[in-house]
Amino acid sequence: MAAPDELFCWEGGWGLPSVSTDCLVVLAYAQFSGAPLKLMKTSNPWGSPSGSLPALRTNEKETLSRPSDIIIHLRKQKYNADFDLSAGEAADSLAFIALLEERLRPALIYAFWVEPQNYVGVTRRWHADHMPFPLNFFLPARMQSRQLEKLGLLRGGGGLEAGGELEKELYRDAADCMTLLSQRLGSHKFFFGDSPSSLDAYVFGHLAPLLRAGLPGGRLQQHLKSLENLPGFCSNILMLYFPGDGERSGQKPASRPEDGDADHVPDRRRKQFLSGLVALGAMLSYAVLTGIVSVQHVERDALGGPPDLKTIASEGEGGDD
Repeated sequence: MAAPDELFCWEGGWGLPSVSTDCLVVLAYAQFSGAPLKLMKTSNPWGSPSGSLPALRTNEKETLSRPSDIIIHLRKQKYNADFDLSAGEAADSLAFIALLEERLRPALIYAFWVEPQNYVGVTRRWHADHMPFPLNFFLPARMQSRQLEKLGLLRGGGGLEAGGELEKELYRDAADCMTLLSQRLGSHKFFFGDSPSSLDAYVFGHLAPLLRAGLPGGRLQQHLKSLENLPGFCSNILMLYFPGDGERSGQKPASRPEDGDADHVPDRRRKQFLSGLVALGAMLSYAVLTGIVSVQHVERDALGGPPDLKTIASEGEGGDD
């Protein structure tokens, strides 16, 4: 029997099996279809075959990174969560997935990677705390740049400054999308009956991080929570398919950035101390290389005592201040 394909994805956080929307989509679809994948959770995207996450390495040593490509591959392997859908339901599924990518994903990128409070207090902080040294110093900023590029492509260009009309437009489109999803789901367990499909995987992957992350700027999160069936939908999937990562009895929701830091103070201080040493070394090297600081050798007197300060002072009197 052939070994299972290997799936590399971001590790979990906020009570979720992964903090990444794309990883959650693939993980949920694999669970729904029963695909036997060898799961490789990591916080170092450079450790995956493609240098990004998610990444599926097949038995043929092919590497797939986009969720849609991974799902198509699993379907070819006879793991099809949409097998029982009618032609009309399959068309509806494709339409809603396209709506998610067009209306909801840009708002999620903005909420997690652009809005200053959320990016500094939650997104960058989580990645910096979980990435290995020294990647945690520069990789979150590089990831933010890539997310900004993706947002620019999704919006067709234009300014990406936080706040103002951009935020209103993105959040308005996302709220309309979530309202349509809520109306389509209704009182059903899943979008097309009692069995989950690829649409359920995409909706879960997009909504679960927004629902569970403790975002200081939570306007979009508040709208999601006001649609009671969608939070229940996400919690139901966590309970049924990811019981080790989902709701537990007495588990508190993800705390806001200022809460619950006591256990991580030693690690945080150690990282701050190391970062300070790195920054100090870089500044000193720059100063020496550019001539801002010069190093002179001063000879001691014949008896090995300290140098004569008057002599040093007289040597420097002829120069400019």
